[in-house]
Amino acid sequence: MAETTIPMLPCRTSLIDSVVAFYSALGFDTTYLQKSPYAYAVVERGAVELQLYGMKEYDPASSHSGCYVLTEDVDGLHTAFRAGLKAAYGRVPTRGLPRIGPLKDMSYGVRQFLVTDPTGNTVRIGQPISEDPNHRPAPKETFARALHMADLFADSKQDLPGAAKIIDRVLGLTDEEPTPVQRLRLLVLRGDIAQRMDEAERATELLEEAEAVPLDAAERASAGDALARLAELRD
Repeated sequence: MAETTIPMLPCRTSLIDSVVAFYSALGFDTTYLQKSPYAYAVVERGAVELQLYGMKEYDPASSHSGCYVLTEDVDGLHTAFRAGLKAAYGRVPTRGLPRIGPLKDMSYGVRQFLVTDPTGNTVRIGQPISEDPNHRPAPKETFARALHMADLFADSKQDLPGAAKIIDRVLGLTDEEPTPVQRLRLLVLRGDIAQRMDEAERATELLEEAEAVPLDAAERASAGDALARLAELRD
């Protein structure tokens, strides 16, 4: 027998139209939509189906709901989703609701990005890059460990203040220095966090500092994801 799992995600009733429009921008077809006697919608993109049910008092800001989608082309989906969102919203939303996050190679063997809809549901889209699905041990080197932990706090735990604290501590060290690539990645992630926490002035300072980090050709190649995110945040 072939079974299928279909995520059912909550949605603030008054936002059902904007949520459906968001998934339409990502290339989903709306295969069912009702407003009465309660809000309910079904959106589909290829083999991915999401069902959304309305709740009058649902608070998007405190939402922890979502699902994980595995793909064989995470880079292609990220590009397509960004293009769709830019066409729909006139810009690529990177903070607030809705938003799309950066592509990252995660410690548990996937390359992934996150999209969060207007009602707070987060869909993680990932592609396996390792046969080992377990978390790698946290690196022992100071700055590699900080990047590892800050990524987990920001994306997996959704703890932005905690991630900011980790980065601020290591950037303030006077007895150790990160490599240029590590410094760039730390500054870009911290600037991203500052934007998401509505600290516009601080975000600008951090991203300007990241742009000023000198990199040679090999370092720029290894920092491709961070440089791409920097360009997005500065756009």
